[in-house]
Amino acid sequence: MKGIVHFISGVAAASFIPAAVASAERGSLALALAGACALLPDTLDFKFARYVERLDDEIAPTEASFDAQAIAGRIAAAMQAAFETGQPQTVQLHTVRLGGDLWRQYAVRFSPETNEVIVRPGPAVDIAQAPYPDSELPGATEGRATVGVPMAHTYAGDMQIDILTGPCFRFERRGDAVHVTFLPWHRRWSHSLTLTVALGMAGGLLLGPVFGAAIALGMAVHLLEDQLGFMGSNLLWPFTRKRVRGLRLIRSGDPIPNFLTVWVAAALTLFNLDRFSDAPRLLAGPYLLLAVILPAVLALAVYVRQRRKDAQSLSPEGLRQADIVAEAEEIEL
Repeated sequence: MKGIVHFISGVAAASFIPAAVASAERGSLALALAGACALLPDTLDFKFARYVERLDDEIAPTEASFDAQAIAGRIAAAMQAAFETGQPQTVQLHTVRLGGDLWRQYAVRFSPETNEVIVRPGPAVDIAQAPYPDSELPGATEGRATVGVPMAHTYAGDMQIDILTGPCFRFERRGDAVHVTFLPWHRRWSHSLTLTVALGMAGGLLLGPVFGAAIALGMAVHLLEDQLGFMGSNLLWPFTRKRVRGLRLIRSGDPIPNFLTVWVAAALTLFNLDRFSDAPRLLAGPYLLLAVILPAVLALAVYVRQRRKDAQSLSPEGLRQADIVAEAEEIEL
């Protein structure tokens, strides 16, 4: 889900607490705190966890020395090392900065069909990822490196590397193939029920039970929304080391689920503000039917139809990785 969706969802969840609504009328920030805490898990990951991740290799090409073949070779070597040693290998790919608002784009593809890593140089792009005409790197050619071990099917398309910071990959042997994981530091301890309960209790002790409940609800809503997608989260950290697989119902970058969640969250917030007021004006039945149920049914029907079309062109693993890429791009920007 997009960041604004998490925020509004957190506010909506806290609006079900009568004391939180009452305190908001007196100028309290309990509802806003719930929204802020709904953003906290991703903030911890993208502003902290990514920078303490242990890396086995960092690939930082420059414009003057860009070599697609060398990049592909280093990635393939890391994949082969992960398979042969049984030890995961984490590789960070950096962007190629050309100027204040200019980057050299390049793309990486993992191809299990040919068992290759393919790197393609691209045009110069601005912060909006718009390519400049006739900006291809002179003399640059595609790089291909064969991976000497079986490769599991991963993200279906090219991973474009251009603006801000580049992606991180973890290569890990599972059974008889090496698997590729994007953003291995994402959705681990920061997305756990353990941390949610701990911060909620700490907030309750320091600020009062209403604020503690708002903190926990905000974070819990974020975890719930993430579990509807493909990637999942490590809900029981530190007792487990693996993510609980998502329900694969939605993708974080899809506009319909994001718009629908914002709509429903805003409608429910208004409903709760009204019903906990001294003089409620909304009729619960008609309001919930027209403002929540009917829009949800119509939007979900359109979304299900679109998902059926997507399922014919992308594998479950491809959908999962596309979901991760979409979320990463949203938070980076």
